[in-house]
Amino acid sequence: MTSTTAADTRIDGDRLWADLMELAAIGAYDDEATGLVGVNRQSLTDADRAGRELLISWMEELDLEVTIDEMGTIFGRLEGEEPELAPVLIGSHIDTVATAGAFDGCLGVLGGLAVLRSFAEAGLRPRRSIAVAAWTEEEGVRFGTDMLGSAVAAGRLSLDHAYSLNDAAGLRLGDELERIGFKGQRPVRLAPPHAYLECHIEQGPVLAQEDRPIGIVTGVQSISWQKVTLHGRAAHAGTTPTELRIDAGLAAAQIIVEVRRMVDSGDYGRLRATVGSIETSPGLPSVVPDRAEITVDLRNPVDEDMARAEADLAEFLEHLPDTQPGLRVETAQMARTKAVPFAEDVQDVLETAAKERGYDSMRLMSGAGHDAQEIAAIAPAAMVFVRGQYQGISHNPREYSTPEDCLAGVEVLASAVKELSA
Repeated sequence: MTSTTAADTRIDGDRLWADLMELAAIGAYDDEATGLVGVNRQSLTDADRAGRELLISWMEELDLEVTIDEMGTIFGRLEGEEPELAPVLIGSHIDTVATAGAFDGCLGVLGGLAVLRSFAEAGLRPRRSIAVAAWTEEEGVRFGTDMLGSAVAAGRLSLDHAYSLNDAAGLRLGDELERIGFKGQRPVRLAPPHAYLECHIEQGPVLAQEDRPIGIVTGVQSISWQKVTLHGRAAHAGTTPTELRIDAGLAAAQIIVEVRRMVDSGDYGRLRATVGSIETSPGLPSVVPDRAEITVDLRNPVDEDMARAEADLAEFLEHLPDTQPGLRVETAQMARTKAVPFAEDVQDVLETAAKERGYDSMRLMSGAGHDAQEIAAIAPAAMVFVRGQYQGISHNPREYSTPEDCLAGVEVLASAVKELSA
């Protein structure tokens, strides 16, 4: 094998940026709230299909072996000199939330392609094969379960369960995979790779505050999503006395206030809580809501603190009907993951790569969920974060990282992949 050096694996920053912008044009929309162009490329939509097709065309330009698994995850593989060895896997996703920017997930996939392009341009062939994965439905916004493709690949969730999930319109994931032509033949259960790496925009303010371009991610905090449905009784807003109402909207508001109180109390460590979706029925200004549906997102870096928060919230929900006799509360768990530490030795490789490239780095935990946490169950995994701008805002058209910082992250990724695949 030709030996590789950092100079050998030179990343074309201009091409990387151009690829990011070209992919961002698929699903682009004019966002009224920000006055910017956002991206809405939710999983298994027509826009997602177009993004997938563009990604495959770039993989084919590099003569990668392209395969698609039963969950629709796309793999592009550069064969190594010893193909029987477990490969180095680089991954992330290209699906988005409804109000996304250009970087979340996409930087990891296109950065992986940039790494393989640098190998090709230098005429290098690694000892271990290197593959780039674009996982299906990482965001979880359409079918209600995040990191879905990687969770099935790693064995935490079953394929049948994933296929049976429905979106808000009642469309079934398995059917939508077939509709867009991405229900692949490759078995979904993934053979453990030698190592897994993911490059991602931080989606937070820490690196910007510390004035460092690179973060070495130590792990992902525990995440709990649940849907709470409140059943009340519709009534006329003007004629029904307050004491006779069963107001589902009021109950929803009480939950929102309670989860914020839990956070502010400090009793649950570094708990974060968000009610990100609120829907009421019949949704008329003159009718007391007979039904409200909300989502509760809890996050905590310590599993024990998360468990206490979940238990106390469950107790609050159990007693909520006491405030309005006749109110009925239903809960459904949408997603639940424990805190996941990343492999120390892979973190060390990334940290060394940052030093060799001349980038100042720091170690930090991820507040958001990532496919890396799923693959960490079957292989050594770690992540490299790049600095975000505007207080690290993400899941928003304002999401932004500079061309220089994107290049820095992918250069660190390239050096680490070079080391791990040798």
